[in-house]
Amino acid sequence: MATLCRPSVSVPEHVITMEETLELARSRHPDHPQLPLALRLIENTGVRTRHIVQPIEETLKHPGFEQRNKLYEAEAKARVPAVIQQALDDAELLTTDIDVIVYVSCTGFMMPSLTAWLINEMDFDSTTRQLPIAQLGCAAGGAAINRSHDFCTAYPEANALIVACEFCSLCYQPTDLGVGSLLSNGLFGDGIAAAVVRGRGGSGIELERNGSYLIPKTEEWIMYDVQATGFHFLLDKRVPATMEPLAPALQDLAGLHGWDAADLDFYIVHAGGPRILDDLSKFLQVDPHAFRFSRATLTEYGNIASGVVLDALRRLFDEGGAEHQARGLLAGFGPGITAEMALGRWRRSEQETA
Repeated sequence: MATLCRPSVSVPEHVITMEETLELARSRHPDHPQLPLALRLIENTGVRTRHIVQPIEETLKHPGFEQRNKLYEAEAKARVPAVIQQALDDAELLTTDIDVIVYVSCTGFMMPSLTAWLINEMDFDSTTRQLPIAQLGCAAGGAAINRSHDFCTAYPEANALIVACEFCSLCYQPTDLGVGSLLSNGLFGDGIAAAVVRGRGGSGIELERNGSYLIPKTEEWIMYDVQATGFHFLLDKRVPATMEPLAPALQDLAGLHGWDAADLDFYIVHAGGPRILDDLSKFLQVDPHAFRFSRATLTEYGNIASGVVLDALRRLFDEGGAEHQARGLLAGFGPGITAEMALGRWRRSEQETA
């Protein structure tokens, strides 16, 4: 059974606080007719701090999409290898033990993917498969777990490496003044995460079932408008209410597995905002405390897109994990509107259970 091991997570050194974000909004858009609404929405995110790859003074500039994408590539190459190495160490594997790299990112573009550079730079075997996923946004963290699970189910002796690299600050567009854009300026942060899915052995979440669900006719609710200046993020005001139709999808997946989604031992979900977690608690009838790991990620790092699920899982590990065979649910939500969902049991190593 494939086991999702302890994730490694890193955030950049430059920090912007909620108070600084609010002051920037006031000073840069003093005459905006919906500024009070935008400020209230930013405050309600609960995001206290975010980490970004450049000082805020540089982030607020726009040197053009070409320069931003070059920065994305340079920062990824500078920061990703150390995160991968830590994830490999935690899984007690070497680069030569990895059979596929699933790389997810929606904040920059490279071809060939960073996976090709990583295989050369970190001495992965030349036969390592590459699976870059660029267009699932925040749902890609869940998708990476699920595609790794699928791969290890098809090849039971194989191991998969998941890498999520998101520099959301490089998508800041100073000319976008819609309320959704202003909100996103105070919500998204930068971060890198990596984790190994072992086909055999390891400790963490033993993956048992996965599934996807797309809410019909919602593909324009979260999207990029790709322009000469880069990726312009569009966020529909209906997005925060999407847990009402998605909660039944989570319940259905658990039901297919003979589980009750309201009665599991741990929950690792993408925290797009506090409303997401509040509504999941309501519609799944789960104690809000169950989402404490996701809420902590949101508070300390903001929405780091595909990296959120892995960081929330890292926090569960930091708390000591769960009891052996404890049942849990993982889910990432993103454009589509898409949910990528997984079910699994906590697996402790023989040394831990002895």
